[in-house]
Amino acid sequence: MNKVFDNQFYYLDNFQRVLDWIGERYNDLLTDDERDFLATFAVLPQPSRALFVRMVMRKGSLFRASKLNYAEIGCPVEAARYLPPAWVEPDPVLSIDDLFELLSKPEIGSLFGVPAHQLSGRKGDVLAALRPGFTDARRFSAWHSNSGDHVFQISVKPLCDRLRLIFFGNFRQDWTEFVLSDLGLCRYETVEFSAASRGFRSRADIDRYLELHHCKEKFRANDGLSDNLGDLQLLLPSAPFENDWLNSRRERLVFQIARHYEQRKQWSDAYDLYAHCSFPGARARAIRVLEKNKQYAQAYQLLLAAQGALESDAERQQLLRISPRLTRRLGRPTTRAPRPPVVATLELRLPVPVTGRWVEGAVRDHLARVGTPDAPGAPVFYVENTLINALFGLLCWRAVFSAIPGAFFHPFHRGPADLYSLDFFQRRAGEFGACLAELDGELWRDTIRANFAAKAGIMSPFVAWDAISAELLELALTCISARDLKKMFERILQDVQANRTGFPDLIQFWPAERRYSMIEVKGPGDRLQDNQLRWIDYCATHRMPVSVCYLEWIEAQG
Repeated sequence: MNKVFDNQFYYLDNFQRVLDWIGERYNDLLTDDERDFLATFAVLPQPSRALFVRMVMRKGSLFRASKLNYAEIGCPVEAARYLPPAWVEPDPVLSIDDLFELLSKPEIGSLFGVPAHQLSGRKGDVLAALRPGFTDARRFSAWHSNSGDHVFQISVKPLCDRLRLIFFGNFRQDWTEFVLSDLGLCRYETVEFSAASRGFRSRADIDRYLELHHCKEKFRANDGLSDNLGDLQLLLPSAPFENDWLNSRRERLVFQIARHYEQRKQWSDAYDLYAHCSFPGARARAIRVLEKNKQYAQAYQLLLAAQGALESDAERQQLLRISPRLTRRLGRPTTRAPRPPVVATLELRLPVPVTGRWVEGAVRDHLARVGTPDAPGAPVFYVENTLINALFGLLCWRAVFSAIPGAFFHPFHRGPADLYSLDFFQRRAGEFGACLAELDGELWRDTIRANFAAKAGIMSPFVAWDAISAELLELALTCISARDLKKMFERILQDVQANRTGFPDLIQFWPAERRYSMIEVKGPGDRLQDNQLRWIDYCATHRMPVSVCYLEWIEAQG
C-alpha cells in the first residue's frame, strides 16, 4: 500500500514543487505579480499555505469556513488571517446569487422566511422569485449576521491557473496528476530536461495560449453557432505563431470554426478560413467547399495544386473522390483512378451469441474454433489499434522519449508535445532510424521484450498496457515478420495522428508456421471507414496478410 498520504501536506508539497519548477525555469517570463506571488507564498505559515492550496484545488471562489475542515490545518479562520487580502478576502460582498451558492435550503428558508413547501423544489426557482427584491450586494455578515460562520473569497485563481498552464503547457492537466503519480496509478517516463526544454519560450506565447483558450471556450459555450462566429474570429489571433506546438492549436481551432461555417452552408466564410489553415485536411475541405459553392474552375485549380504536393494518404484518398466529379463538371477528360489491390474477403453467417451481438467477438471465437476453408482454427485476438502501435512504441521507446528541445517540459508527459507535428519524425530521424534498423538484424525481439518488462505501466502514446499480454506479445514476435513490422512502422511515422488508427480488428496466429493474418470485421449495415481502407490497401500492396470478414446474423426462429 502506497503511504503517500502519511504526509498530510502532500498537496501543499506538490503545489510548492510546481512553484519551484516555474521559478527555476520560467522566471524570465513571469509578470511582477506572478513573481511576487511565488516569493510571498514561500514565507507564509504552513497552515495558511495549506488552506490556500485547498481552496485553489476546489471548485469556485467562495468558501465557508465551516466547510474547510482539515485536521492538518486546524482553525481555517486563524489560518486565513495570514493570507494577503488581495489573495483571499474575508467577509466578501455577495450578490443574492452568490449567497444562494453558499446557503442550504433550511438556511434560505430561515433567512428569507420561505415556507418549507416552497423549498421542496429547485433552489433556482426560489432564487428567481427573490432576486427582484434583493438587487443590492452585501457582505456575508450583513446577509446572515447570526450564522456564526465566515466566508472567504479567493481572488487569485486566475493567477494560479496561469501558473498551472505555465507548468503543464495546457489546461487539461491539473493537480491530480501529482496524486495519481504518487499513488502509482499513473507512471511517467523520466526524461532529462535541458534549459531549452520549455513549452513557452516567451511571455507572448503564454498570452497567445490564453487568447486561444478564451476563443475555444467561447466556441464551445456557443456550441459553434454561426451567430457568434464573427465575433469569435475577431478574438482569434490572425497571424500564425512562431511556436510550432502552440500554432498547431491555433490551426486546429481555425479548422473547427471553418467546419461549422461549412455545416451552416456559409461557403465563402468556410473557404476563407480553410484556404489559410495548415491543419491536416483543410486543403481538401477547401476544395470541397468550392465545389459545393459551384466554383468548379477554382476548385479544380486547387485540386491540381494539391495533387502535385500531397500532404498525406488521407488527402490523396479524398482527392481521388473529388477529381472525377470536377472533371465531369468542367467537361475535361477523366483519368481512371488506379484500382486498389485485391483484398481477400470472408463471408460468415453465425447465430447470435447468448452474450450479445458483438460482431468482432463472434468472428474471433469462430475463427479460433473452426477456422476457414483455407486455414485451420488458431488463436485469435481482438487488437484493433493496440498491438501494432504497442510493438512500435516498445521498439522505438528511446526515440519517442528522446529529450529534444520542446518535446518534454514537465514530469507528467504521456508523450512528446510535438507528437502530431509534421516534423515529428524529421526531428528524430536519427533515433528512429537506429530503432528501425534493428529490424534488419536479430536484436529487435530482445529490445521489445526488454522494454515490455522494464517500462511496464509507464504512460506511452503508443502502448495500451492493459491490452497487451505476455502471451499476445510472444505470439506477435514469433509470427509477424520483421519485414512486415518495418513497413507498418514506417507508415505510422509518415503521419502519426492519422496512421495510429484504422488497423484491422483481429489478428490470428499460427505459431508452428510462424505466420499470421489480420482481419477487419464488418457487421450488418457496417462499412469500411476511410482510415481502415487506407491500412487495408497498404497491407495488401505490401503483401501483408489481411482480409475483410462480413458477418450476417442467423436469427433464432420464434
